[in-house]
Amino acid sequence: MIDAIVFAITIVLPNLFLMWLGFFMQRRGEASQTFIDQASSFVFNYCLPCLLFFSVVDSDVDYGKQITLILVGILVTFILFIGAEFYAKRFVKRPEDQGVFVQGVFRSNMAIIGLATVANAYGAQGLSIGAVYMGVVTILFNILAVITLSRVSKSVDDTWVSRGTMIVKKLLTNPLILALVGAFVYKALPLPPLTGVIHTTGDLLAAVALPLALICAGASINLKSMLHPSGLSMQASIGRIVIAPLIAIAVGLGFGLSGVHMGVLFLMVASPTAAASYVMAKAMGGNDVLAANILAFTTVVGMFGMAIGAASLRALGLM
Repeated sequence: MIDAIVFAITIVLPNLFLMWLGFFMQRRGEASQTFIDQASSFVFNYCLPCLLFFSVVDSDVDYGKQITLILVGILVTFILFIGAEFYAKRFVKRPEDQGVFVQGVFRSNMAIIGLATVANAYGAQGLSIGAVYMGVVTILFNILAVITLSRVSKSVDDTWVSRGTMIVKKLLTNPLILALVGAFVYKALPLPPLTGVIHTTGDLLAAVALPLALICAGASINLKSMLHPSGLSMQASIGRIVIAPLIAIAVGLGFGLSGVHMGVLFLMVASPTAAASYVMAKAMGGNDVLAANILAFTTVVGMFGMAIGAASLRALGLM
């Protein structure tokens, strides 16, 4: 059990330290909102794509063996989405709150917290598997988020056709998805390995991705929102921190996942609510205050939940 606890602390604590560094910098006035926005954009558009591209291109992982993991991830996402939709329709009164609640439950922060924790736990192999998982499930996240947030739209021009067009446009211009597709195409073609200046530059950008993303996540924490959550944000947070990981474990066991695959599934699903959920909620007319509360609370508290879950699964020999 001691080894399991040490394992959990080892994979979670570095992320927490970087997030608290960002929070400390923000409190000292060293990380302004402009810095956070620009650094986050830099990570999303350049660093993370390099990390994903080279982690796939350089890996020897047999991606055909990841089909079960990906199918489980898709199934877990649908279970969380449908369950949150039923709950929201029955217990959440205002339409502008319903979509935000649903998104807070099913949409996890895979690209930053999830990948960083997987990398800490399993190194390059886990990062490659996690990148593939994230690429597929991210597409599903975007589609479901637009569907659930569309209920508050008041624009005459906003139709299902326009929403569908928006989803396709987002997917075709998402740098993370483009990087993964490019990596798969490169591996599929009889091309020579990437070496020299190109690979060195890519490695340098990739090395920046997760540390800077975690610092920005910490600098974005609103302590007031985190310490004064509403009843609805607390319900969504419980769904994200407690219910989602339990469902992932149950479904994963049902499909026979274990070892690295179970670890990747758990850490990806157990991650806090995605930062993009706040941006999308605000852009589509949802309750952005509720979205901020869910994001802040799950970002801090969810890390401890990941540690407890990882220690328990490790002690049972499941990851």
